[in-house]
Amino acid sequence: MGKELRKSQRIDFERGIDVQIMGIDGTWRRSCRMLDASDGGALLQVQGSVGDLDLKEFFLLLSSTGLAYRRCKMVRVNGDQIGVIFLKPDVRKKVASPSARKMPVVA
Repeated sequence: MGKELRKSQRIDFERGIDVQIMGIDGTWRRSCRMLDASDGGALLQVQGSVGDLDLKEFFLLLSSTGLAYRRCKMVRVNGDQIGVIFLKPDVRKKVASPSARKMPVVA
């Protein structure tokens, strides 16, 4: 995808930032470098093969302890680089039960 078609402004990292990708179920991990990032996605340079990995949905680990992460989906491959989009969390509104929604009667 050409840079002129991107929806969000990207921040380029001159040397890249060391990160890891990990399967949703935790069964695989790969070291990689984040070359650029935006609000909606990132460009990663992966070390090793990604051909055998399920990249429909995975975690991008931004810290060595795994406490900072984003849920991702791969959208393109170009050699050892993959473009990913960040998936939004599935936020559902909590709806109060009908009895909790009743207004108290003031006399």
